Amino acid sequence: MAAINFELLDLRALIAVSDMRSFYRAAEQLALSQPALSRRIQKLEQAVGAVLFERSSRNVRLTPAGQQVLPLLRRMVEEIDGSLIGSMASGEQGAGRITVASVPSAAVRFMPQVLKRFGEEYRKVRVRILDLSANECAEAVRTGDAEFGLSLPVASDADLSFEPLIDDPYGLICRRDHPLADREGLGWADLEGHRLVTVHRASGNRTTLEAGLAAEGIHLQWFYEVTRLTSALALVDGGLGPSVLPRLACEGPDARDLIWKPLQDPTIVRTIGLLRRPAAPISPAAARLVALLTQAWREAAAAPA
Repeated sequence: MAAINFELLDLRALIAVSDMRSFYRAAEQLALSQPALSRRIQKLEQAVGAVLFERSSRNVRLTPAGQQVLPLLRRMVEEIDGSLIGSMASGEQGAGRITVASVPSAAVRFMPQVLKRFGEEYRKVRVRILDLSANECAEAVRTGDAEFGLSLPVASDADLSFEPLIDDPYGLICRRDHPLADREGLGWADLEGHRLVTVHRASGNRTTLEAGLAAEGIHLQWFYEVTRLTSALALVDGGLGPSVLPRLACEGPDARDLIWKPLQDPTIVRTIGLLRRPAAPISPAAARLVALLTQAWREAAAAPA
């Protein structure tokens, strides 16, 4: 097999052009001339044996071959950077970088307090958090873009393992002046006749909720549909109607002026836990972060409501 001949700067050139969608801006970022940048991309294309970018007068985008190799080459650069940081750090345990994929509601609720404690032990470990949907979290862990994920369960997948951490109940989220805001013991039937806001069917939250409702023979009439939980909270805050969302999703700053109330008969929950690749051992620093997150979630689950 022929040796692949390229340099680290070649990889950085590919990543910069992909991220900025411009040879001009990428050359500025890397302090290279545009001809020098083009030569590095051409050298990399020769090394992998495929054209990596489609170029036009107004746009630059990855070819299918470029989309296939970019995640691998990006991980190579990150691992090299992490190793260099570790070798330069003295007196620090586990220096480097950790990447975590997380559904946004989990990151908002638990990450700040956990990262503060983690940073006291690993002062030079950088942590990158990818705020993603449940499906995107699974893909990031599967491809190695993240060492582990905080997300919903995935369908049967030999490449991933899921460890449940906490059950997060669904409930009503509404404005304080909404007619349901002062009601106690709310049930699903109380939502009839209200214009409800929901997230798109592609959302893991919507899928989990509707599966639980279907099992009980309950069908809600959604009036407004959005893609993200934050957009749902914005519509609720704007007075367009209440929504049904997990409790964790309603504990961030986007919901501070709203009220979340549990819905009963039945209580429907989503399970959030750790996504891992069993075949890929994580670093000691990442293992410590997992331990701290696990402790925080289990303490929250055990706390009185």
